[in-house]
Amino acid sequence: MFAEYIAAALRRAEYKIIESDEPVFVSVPGLNGAWATGKTIEEARAELIEVIEEWLVLGIKLGHTIPAIDGAMINVPAINEEPVSVVE
Repeated sequence: MFAEYIAAALRRAEYKIIESDEPVFVSVPGLNGAWATGKTIEEARAELIEVIEEWLVLGIKLGHTIPAIDGAMINVPAINEEPVSVVE
């Protein structure tokens, strides 16, 4: 589920060259705050993968809806906020 979503996000990624020590900037339209930089395209892409993973985990933890990307979706069932006993 995560691998397919991240692969879809990477296919949508947009790369730019900026004036910086890490001149490659990459972001994913639709994933606000999901961006990374690197000295090379490969370095920026590897960093972006980590950023997307963290973006997903935080979004799920906070209960945010994760947007679909080209048919790839992360569906998280609603979490029951009351503790449930597993021992009777």
